[in-house]
Amino acid sequence: MTGVATGDGRDVLETSRLPAAAELHLALRDICGSPSARLVGLRRLKTNVYRAQVVGDNGVQSFILKCSNPGLARHNQLVARRWLPAIGLADAGARLEGSAADRHGERIWLIYEDLGDAGLDSAMTDRARVRAAVDLIARLHVRSAGHAILPDCRVHGGELGAAYFAANVRDAVHGLELLRPPRVLWSADREAVRARLLGQLRVLQEELPDRIRLLEHSGPEVLLHGDLWTTNTFVLDTTAGLQARLVDWDHTGVGRASYDLSTFLLRFPEEERSWILDRYRAAVAPAGWELPDVPGLNALFETAEYARYANRAVWPAVALLVDGAAWAFDELAMVATWFDDLRPVLPDAATAVTP
Repeated sequence: MTGVATGDGRDVLETSRLPAAAELHLALRDICGSPSARLVGLRRLKTNVYRAQVVGDNGVQSFILKCSNPGLARHNQLVARRWLPAIGLADAGARLEGSAADRHGERIWLIYEDLGDAGLDSAMTDRARVRAAVDLIARLHVRSAGHAILPDCRVHGGELGAAYFAANVRDAVHGLELLRPPRVLWSADREAVRARLLGQLRVLQEELPDRIRLLEHSGPEVLLHGDLWTTNTFVLDTTAGLQARLVDWDHTGVGRASYDLSTFLLRFPEEERSWILDRYRAAVAPAGWELPDVPGLNALFETAEYARYANRAVWPAVALLVDGAAWAFDELAMVATWFDDLRPVLPDAATAVTP
């Protein structure tokens, strides 16, 4: 979606039918420090996220606009202005320039600096950029380990450790147990999918004590990004060298480092993962951290993935039970295939690639 302003820039926002267009326009003017600043371009990057170009006294400036509900907006404001600065990593994310809320307080815009097109997803074969990203992830984990800010992060962010795993498994099992006649009537094929997924989750339920012990003995609790895809990882060229940044902190919470590492490693081909892990291992070693061996790490990574899978099974079950949502069964079927397809994150030594 693009637009060109013909007046003061409000028409671009209003034509796009964005919520709180007038308030957003005023906030952009304040950030630019120019009453005459006007919006000259707007492009949607993904759902509720836009790139905006604004012309003011200092020329053209580009910003990233993200619209969310008040709770999620507050979460991201805490990340940028409280949690990351508290651990000495204020520059680990995109700079939060300002915000704008609609008059009813139902939708809030967060206005970020634009990091450009430096996403790691388009540079995954550039090992120097991957190393810069891994080093930042390691700093995030090491600096937050045992920090006094973690209770605040857990309450206002989320729990992504053992309690998260246990709660998701419990709720998913309970929801699937309720999805049966007479509450739900469906075909034999659909019932077979439900039964298969429920069986997979009941195995996890039986394994809960062992997996929780594994998590609790795998190192300190840390602040987690929570959604470490390469699309949320940027590496910028600066005069001081490569600088990594992490964006989209919607899922930030407290848990074990393996939760972030699993997500990040799975974005790369299997043959690349060992050297990436070795880089992380070297980055955390000065803090006295010793990571488990490959089998131990694979067990931790598997537990992290299972926690996410169970979580993704909870909400379709709720949607079916409460709302009769037509889309929800396909979501459950997709989660069942994830269980079927999960393989060890780390390869064995015979297939590893050295950096």
